[in-house]
Amino acid sequence: MKVVTSWIVFSILCIIALTMLIPFLWMISTSLMSELEVYQFPPKFLPSTWKWSNFVEAMTMQPFGRFFLNTIIVALASVVGQLIFCSMAAYAFARLRFRWRDKIFALYLSTMMIPAIVTIIPAFLIINIFGWMNTYWALFTPTISSVWGIFLLRQFFQTIPKDLEDAARVDGASEFTIFWCIILPLSKPALATLAIFAFMGSWKDFLWPLIVTNRMDMRTVEVGIANFSSLYSTDWPHQMAAAVVVMLPVIIVFFIAQKYFVRGITLTGMKG
Repeated sequence: MKVVTSWIVFSILCIIALTMLIPFLWMISTSLMSELEVYQFPPKFLPSTWKWSNFVEAMTMQPFGRFFLNTIIVALASVVGQLIFCSMAAYAFARLRFRWRDKIFALYLSTMMIPAIVTIIPAFLIINIFGWMNTYWALFTPTISSVWGIFLLRQFFQTIPKDLEDAARVDGASEFTIFWCIILPLSKPALATLAIFAFMGSWKDFLWPLIVTNRMDMRTVEVGIANFSSLYSTDWPHQMAAAVVVMLPVIIVFFIAQKYFVRGITLTGMKG
């Protein structure tokens, strides 16, 4: 009976997983169709002629080389910034003792309830005052720290035995030495998890780059994909081809760091 139940549960989970893959498969199929095939009724799931040239044409119709360069710079700056600033803040909240520490941390956590869309206008006004429009500073500055990243690393830091720090202090290690030489090397799973989320969040960000840039040479890949849509029509095959190419780096990064991602998420929730 248990075997039958297990097979039923396994089959249901496989069906659910396949339904989640359908939009991605449809995107790949559309990227290989001609423009006329996309509008046929009833819709076709597989193209009659596989147009691999759509990928080359999509990359040349828009300056995607520049888009990728911009996105890589912004994503790397976001990852490095979050690893530095979030880890330092998390260490302070997890290990250092200072007045109102827990209340300040609770205040930080409360900001997670504020929708991100609410802060866009104030952030835009600040960027505009600084004169950073159409610059990399405007693109990555709001993303170099995150409350969620601080929370993630703080929870992980609290799982590290304090005996290691006490032994280091006996040997004369400073607070920064403990942070740099003990805490960070032991926190690779959590740091990798934060890096993945920071990279993915920056790579797929659309609204903020659209707001703070109006020059084509400063656009990112997500905004570049939207350029295939005009007021009266959308070039679906080339837009889907560009979306497939843009999606590949995220998939590659996830599979490379998957073991750190799973381990980091598992260990992060072990201690509140």
